[in-house]
Amino acid sequence: MDREQEEMQFLGLFGIYAESYKIILSWRKLFSQITLSLILPLSFIFLAHIEVSDLLFSKILHNELQLDQTQIGTKSYTHLSDLISSEWSYLWLFKFAYFTFLLVFSLLSTAAVVYAIAAAYAGRDVTFSVVMSVVPKVWKKLMVTFLCTFFAFFAYNLVAAVTLIISIFTIGFSNLGLVILGILSILYSIGFVYMTVVWQLASVVSVLEDLYGFKAMMKSKDLIKGKLWIAVVVFFKLNLSSLVIQVVFERFVVNGEAFGWLVRAGFGVLCFLLLFKLFLFGLVIQTVIYFVCKSFHHENIDKSSLSDHLEVYLLAEYVPLKAKDVQLEPFDV
Repeated sequence: MDREQEEMQFLGLFGIYAESYKIILSWRKLFSQITLSLILPLSFIFLAHIEVSDLLFSKILHNELQLDQTQIGTKSYTHLSDLISSEWSYLWLFKFAYFTFLLVFSLLSTAAVVYAIAAAYAGRDVTFSVVMSVVPKVWKKLMVTFLCTFFAFFAYNLVAAVTLIISIFTIGFSNLGLVILGILSILYSIGFVYMTVVWQLASVVSVLEDLYGFKAMMKSKDLIKGKLWIAVVVFFKLNLSSLVIQVVFERFVVNGEAFGWLVRAGFGVLCFLLLFKLFLFGLVIQTVIYFVCKSFHHENIDKSSLSDHLEVYLLAEYVPLKAKDVQLEPFDV
């Protein structure tokens, strides 16, 4: 990262993109190794889930259609009923395995990319073996932050559901009721996006500071002030790009029998390449936004202090540093 800490606060949307791209190019070998070991499997899991889920669900729909046309009480009906129950069980087990592997590789990828960028910024001689030795230790903090975020989202959705039910029973679906429900939906969406942005930055905080869990989320909430709109725009652009890739994959690969296997294979490879590049770029952008927010709030990160903090991860016994060891006093501008 060539820019000084004081200059990071002036980066806008395109400046963040440019800085992220420069970081990837400057450390292309390291990021290539991280991509091959973590981000490629993550991308494969994401796309394979779409294909396998479609196959399993198609079988269930086909068997349910046959069940509707089969006389109740016959052996065929019992057999189809048992088969459908088994297929639903397989589908839910597959979903559980998918989300488990997706979570693991997502957190591992986040830990690896954030640590690599921070080490490069601190001027440390970082290698792939060093990054991978640190990842398991950082991953534990990220998992705690994720669980706290999951609890926060669960509580948020629970409150939203209760509010929706109360609104429906008290106001109904009159013209005024529909307007109020529309307003509530907009407010819910705004809150959901805000919490997601806070969570993404909290993941970086969990790696680079001694905070994790709810404390990392609170720190992230404070850091994002003043740069919220940039973070939100980045969030929408990355998720829109991911959605486009997913739609193309479903259209031309999953449901692309009419295009032939060659076209389907070509689009499959294209989506795979675009997706892992998007995942890598998104993780780098998250880290750059962290440095931008720190600079914006005049919380200078001294390179030597950051280097000492990163060194602790390499010790056999990891003892978290205090915030004062990682973060210096605010600097004057």
